[in-house]
Amino acid sequence: MRTTAPDKPKRESSTRVTRGAGAKHVYETLRQEILTLQLAPGVPLDETSLAERFVMSRSPIREALVRLSADGLVDMLSNRSTLVAPVKLEEFPRYVEALDFLQRINTRLAAKNRTDEDLSTMTRLALAFEDACDAEDHFLISATNRDFHTAIAAAGRNPYLAKAYERLLDDGRRILHLHIDYVRQSDKNNLLTQAHFDLIEAISAQDVNLADRLAHEHSKQFHDGFRRFLKAEYTQDFEFELE
Repeated sequence: MRTTAPDKPKRESSTRVTRGAGAKHVYETLRQEILTLQLAPGVPLDETSLAERFVMSRSPIREALVRLSADGLVDMLSNRSTLVAPVKLEEFPRYVEALDFLQRINTRLAAKNRTDEDLSTMTRLALAFEDACDAEDHFLISATNRDFHTAIAAAGRNPYLAKAYERLLDDGRRILHLHIDYVRQSDKNNLLTQAHFDLIEAISAQDVNLADRLAHEHSKQFHDGFRRFLKAEYTQDFEFELE
């Protein structure tokens, strides 16, 4: 997959973080850079270079990379090299299939089991997502979208289904970043922030069937938006007159 060449990450300040926070700092920084595609799929992550960048020993670097590997964001190879995990576009249909199932079942359970506190949390996060869209902050858009749907899953009161759903939401954040500009610029697909509030209304009314239908439509919007992005034709600058 071809991506725009990312800017080279800047070397961190020479001010050292505390030893206990070192791995956490590296993990959170690299995670954000991977999710926003600043670190493109397939880019090597060299422990020595990262230790120099973050001004710390290789031990916390290694610990951070292990955590990122557990998240599925990096691949640690047998020769001890580490690469940013690829975005496997060929698996997108199976991904959406799983996402749709878990999105629907968690939303159905939320409509059945939600509390007033759950509804307040969902509303707060839906508003945060709306603010992120207005600010055109791509990282916050994907983060608040993930947090909103995680709150729905928590309201369902099934931690096993919620955990599986959260992993899929995280896996999909790089896919969202790939086409987020295209979605925002489309008259028909402006991220549809209203869809989140529609979900909240259905969950609040404990209308399980409506919540299910809206969750499925939400999955379909994500699926269709990404397909349109892949099929988009940018031919306006390549028109030639044939003699």
